[in-house]
Amino acid sequence: MRFSMISLGALALATATPAMAQEAGEATEPAPAVTVTGSFGVTTDYRFRGLSQSNQKAAGQATINVNHESGLYVGTWASTISEQSLPGYGEAEVDLYGGYTKTLDNGLGFDVGLLYYLYPLSRDTLGGVSNDTDFFEPYASVNYTLGPVNVKVGANYAWGGQAGLGDDDSLYLYSNVAATIPNTPVKLLGHVGRSDGALGAFNLDPTDESYIDWSLGAEVTAKGFTFGVSYVDTDITDQRVLGEKFSNAVGGDSTILGYITYAF
Repeated sequence: MRFSMISLGALALATATPAMAQEAGEATEPAPAVTVTGSFGVTTDYRFRGLSQSNQKAAGQATINVNHESGLYVGTWASTISEQSLPGYGEAEVDLYGGYTKTLDNGLGFDVGLLYYLYPLSRDTLGGVSNDTDFFEPYASVNYTLGPVNVKVGANYAWGGQAGLGDDDSLYLYSNVAATIPNTPVKLLGHVGRSDGALGAFNLDPTDESYIDWSLGAEVTAKGFTFGVSYVDTDITDQRVLGEKFSNAVGGDSTILGYITYAF
């Protein structure tokens, strides 16, 4: 039964359609109503809300999205994970999602949808008891773009009564900032989030079901490839338990990770 360490990396949902080339005097071809976008890549450590899902080792990841011009979309995101980080969950995570996103002319955008966390290789039982892993998580966010800067705030909430969360609920609040350096392909990234409930119980104090994660990073995009580096940390205690830092034992110690993706 899961009370912690589930994974979802950041989802980049593209809804814009590419411009079509136009010869002089020719009519512009209409943009397609439905587009398919995706990416695949590798990261040196798969961190979800500050916690390692890959035992602090490399993970392969991929996503594919089907986007309609109305703003509706569906998609799936997948990653390798580690049994050492997530006992009983197998070696793969698949996230299914669908929602609606829109950016207004004034730069204000919003996104609402529903996620389903699926672990297709999970064990049916663990330690002689039923091993429930999968669950639903609705999400919503708003963002605002001003010049090269985009600010986003959002929330993910998984309701109680789902066996995959031990029948407890879970709330994640976060804010992201992205700023492109003018006349360069470099983007600076900042993030802070707070987990509370079933997915926030990572402290020595059993009555404290919350923790904070944050990250700072930079990435460069060229010819479909994105190269990035990020510092990730949490406020989970570094107090030693049986000789090991508690933050390290739960996969929430500070780290610098790198990643590379190719988008199509």
